[in-house]
Amino acid sequence: ESNSLFKTLGETQPKGGGNDGGIPREDVVYKKASELLSRLPEDYEEDDYNAKIRKLGGMNVPMNIFLFQEIQRFQNVISKVRSTLLQLQLAIKGEVVMTSELQETLDSVFDARVPHYWENTLTGDEFSWRLPTLGLWFSSLLDRDKQYRTWLNGIRPNSYWLTGFFNPNGCLTAMKQEVARNHNKGEKKWSLNEVVYHTEVTNIERLEQIKAPPDEGIYVHGLTLEGAAWSRAEGNLVESAPKTLFALLPVLYVTGKNVRSQEEKTEKKERKVLQYECPVYKYACRTDQYLIFFASLNCPKEKPPNHWCL
Repeated sequence: ESNSLFKTLGETQPKGGGNDGGIPREDVVYKKASELLSRLPEDYEEDDYNAKIRKLGGMNVPMNIFLFQEIQRFQNVISKVRSTLLQLQLAIKGEVVMTSELQETLDSVFDARVPHYWENTLTGDEFSWRLPTLGLWFSSLLDRDKQYRTWLNGIRPNSYWLTGFFNPNGCLTAMKQEVARNHNKGEKKWSLNEVVYHTEVTNIERLEQIKAPPDEGIYVHGLTLEGAAWSRAEGNLVESAPKTLFALLPVLYVTGKNVRSQEEKTEKKERKVLQYECPVYKYACRTDQYLIFFASLNCPKEKPPNHWCL
């Protein structure tokens, strides 16, 4: 509500021909557009990334299918940003008509807001990712590009920035498929329908400390806790520090377990360790629309799982 209020106040401010320094707003936006274009990543050529994915094992590997779909969507965002900024510069110079979309982009860039059509489709669906300022949004674009290109160039990530994907649920589903295939040999074969998520909080705090991926499953970094913190010494949830809304969660290990064996382990673990099924969201917005999955986090005996529900 606060962000919506400030956004409305910003939109109702007068939009004159110049700012306090006397520089016309169009010149400020033209310069900013040039800066963004210079930092914008190169386009992903379909023939190029198809060839690189084949070197990674081709479309028979579930995680490669996920990567292919992510790059397709990411390329759409790059193309949209590039074409809009180029057209905006032409419109500022008077060479093309300043459409309503270009005018909205000009106003947004000047106010350091994310242009509406960089975040949303014509129908209002999510086109890219939602962040409050243009600086954060563009920094996220560069970070996502780094994760995709590193992966494409033959280096499968040791740890994944899960919330940096368009479809983080798809990443976890692909991981489950690979786990199920690993156990699809021998007498006790795993069915994908019987595979459930199993999570463990590691003692790894920084991405640089991860030297290799796990033998099975994936590492996930970049998650934060709201209304709680994680104690490495105790290995469970603790109260967050005063005036600290978000606390960084150490690297999370996520894999798949057979639901039958998982039920037996859960029954044994419940007698010793209480666990809170913590919802993991794509954004800091607790709605089912952005729910990814549930992570099992250990609780102290004196504060059972219901204590940590917001």
